[in-house]
Amino acid sequence: MNRILFVPGKNPKPPPDLHRHQLLRCLLHGVRRLDPAVADAIAATDCFTLVAWNSLLYDTQRDIAEDRRWVDHLLLQDPDGPTGLQDGRTLGYRLTRAMYQIGDRLPWLIPLLPDRRVKLSIRDTEIYFRNHGNIGCRIRAVQKQPLRAAVARGDRVLLIGHSMGSVIAYDALWELDHLEGLPPCVDCFLTIGSPLGMRYVQRRLIGLGQAQPRIYPGNIRRWVNIAARGDLVALDPTLADDFSEMVRDGAVASITDMTRDVYNHYRDGHGLNVHKSYGYLVNPHLARVVTQWWNGA
Repeated sequence: MNRILFVPGKNPKPPPDLHRHQLLRCLLHGVRRLDPAVADAIAATDCFTLVAWNSLLYDTQRDIAEDRRWVDHLLLQDPDGPTGLQDGRTLGYRLTRAMYQIGDRLPWLIPLLPDRRVKLSIRDTEIYFRNHGNIGCRIRAVQKQPLRAAVARGDRVLLIGHSMGSVIAYDALWELDHLEGLPPCVDCFLTIGSPLGMRYVQRRLIGLGQAQPRIYPGNIRRWVNIAARGDLVALDPTLADDFSEMVRDGAVASITDMTRDVYNHYRDGHGLNVHKSYGYLVNPHLARVVTQWWNGA
């Protein structure tokens, strides 16, 4: 059976069942525009699983009403056209991008950065990497359980990791491979809005860091990475160059980056948010990857 596992990014999320419903709405909407039969099959087989780890790190939940309102608005948009984001031209965008670049290259300067959002984002990431209160291990345990179950059932797995969720998925796959000896378990690893291209993140991944030689997870058949234009979390939007050793060493068959003309149209009361998972899930590029994978291509 085909199984789609979705790992969300940071920040408090709505209750898991309600959050899953809105994520699936977006995925089905995007796929249905390309292949209605595949969308119907995904809906009929109940194959979409949310890896709900956020409650381990945050003691609050988002109100689903706000998400539902803006998802309704998103599904009325044309996902093929530009968002109107003047990428790299506005002063605010350039300043925020520069702050992320400073934090990536010189993490000891993070406390001095004036942008509170940047500092909070990196703080939450650091809590995971430093394993405060065993939180990193507990989060990875949530991720590993459905992967073990998929192997036991003989499922084909599409693992979608959004933002920090892509980091959690990567680390969990490493542990399943090198610590547990689990057989190959992911047919396609799909990362969206991923920070895995950042030095700050790569230095803290399990098996990388200062380790020589660098050791990668070997239980992924192929890896596809999608980064929307203007997504500052995907500061380095291409991963094929950073993880080329995985292909050369045979740990993965291929790594493909999709960054050209990728737009995220999600808007809420604060304006355009090109990093939001809902916007990625309706994107035509993602729909093409999901449809081809579902059909065995």
